Amino acid sequence: MANTTASQTEAPVFYLKEEHHPQNGTMLGFWLYLMSDCLIFAILFATHGVLGRNYAAGPSPADLFDLELVAINTSMLLFSSITYGFAMLAMEKGSIKGTQMWLAITGLFGIAFVGLELYEFHHLWHIGATPMRSGFLSSFYTLVATHGLHVTFGIIWLVTLMFQVGKRGLVPENKRRLMCLSLFWHFLDVIWIGVFSVVYLLGVLG
Repeated sequence: MANTTASQTEAPVFYLKEEHHPQNGTMLGFWLYLMSDCLIFAILFATHGVLGRNYAAGPSPADLFDLELVAINTSMLLFSSITYGFAMLAMEKGSIKGTQMWLAITGLFGIAFVGLELYEFHHLWHIGATPMRSGFLSSFYTLVATHGLHVTFGIIWLVTLMFQVGKRGLVPENKRRLMCLSLFWHFLDVIWIGVFSVVYLLGVLG
């Protein structure tokens, strides 16, 4: 009876021939996530392609968009992508301060991008160009705001990683997280180039 009770209270022992968490499992999972995000944005681009000229006797892109402001906003995101690359180079060199500095600069560019986007939305709402005005404006707000939310979440993620790097240093786990955020950030950069070209340039010049 005593032997039976002892065997029941002993912790089970598992023998694994390989690591429980594959080394590249996180990166593979994150690539799969990015592919799902690609599908979301592909649907939003397709929707805008269908509704992009349904003005309902309302304002057109040429009446609403300020290409100079959008170009400045685009440069903010492009610069943030470059500075994040510098952060990754500093990470490879093992420089915690350098990584933190470039991440902070990247975050500031990201905040500037979101701020200018919110300013544009406020201006459009102020002149009556709301999502309910036409199919074109509905698709425009949905596509651009979805991208802006992604950038906002990316900034929150970036700040979180800055705290983790400051607390634990450039341990393998933090390096892996920084790599995932790098993929996410550059992905948003590519998506915005598509938004700038299709929604703004073609809308105003087409």
